[in-house]
Amino acid sequence: MTLTDVIEVLEAAYPPARAESWDAVGLVSGDPAQQVRKVLLAVDPVAAVAEEALDWGADLIVTHHPLYLRGTTSVAATTPKGRLVHTLIKNDIALYTAHTNADVANPGVSDALARAVGLVGDLVPLQPFPDDPWRGLGRVGELAGKTTLGEFARRAAEGLPRTSWGIRVAGDLARPVLRVAVSGGAGDSLLGTAAAAGVDVFLTADLRHHPASEFVESGGPALIDAAHWATEWPWLDSAASILRESGVTVETRVSATVTDAWTRGY
Repeated sequence: MTLTDVIEVLEAAYPPARAESWDAVGLVSGDPAQQVRKVLLAVDPVAAVAEEALDWGADLIVTHHPLYLRGTTSVAATTPKGRLVHTLIKNDIALYTAHTNADVANPGVSDALARAVGLVGDLVPLQPFPDDPWRGLGRVGELAGKTTLGEFARRAAEGLPRTSWGIRVAGDLARPVLRVAVSGGAGDSLLGTAAAAGVDVFLTADLRHHPASEFVESGGPALIDAAHWATEWPWLDSAASILRESGVTVETRVSATVTDAWTRGY
């Protein structure tokens, strides 16, 4: 298979046109005509992931986060990102990114997160597109049965990859929980939307002190704050499955390298 063949499958599932205007998605480096046999999927395009790709013999790395979100005038090997570009090009490893276009896809990042923490049945976007009610940010669904916030938090921690800080909970641990909203990655902007959705708890990442405090004080849903990397990692297997089921003859591997920025909690 060529890199073009693989990109066609990815872009059918995650249309670049659905990415936010500020985003940087698509092919970052690589020759569209090059042969691709092995595809490594990871959340972050960082040195540790490049080393894993080299050790495994990958021809392509697919990441969720972009390498450059802002313009650059240099890829000199004097910076971590510049060194990464040099490593990839020297070793004929292509890099492709699906970011906000994967966030809003169906299925996308939040679908995988919802399944990882135990939501079953149909899932609907928390903030759907006006022109497509099945695509949009976040997902809302239900658990198999009513439980408590404390028990759901425990299950969520078990369903997500371990990080140094685990998860944080805001709310009464005895609160009944059935209807849940989730959003992979930073979810501050969806707090009001989650409150209006009539859910019992909103699980996301990167919640800040003041918005979270005000949200809980106002009587909204309970909050669960997980590590950003952990909420997006479940999507990697979903993307790998799309490649495997598409007919492209490539070997896929989901990176187990923990690239969360926080390495230890005390």
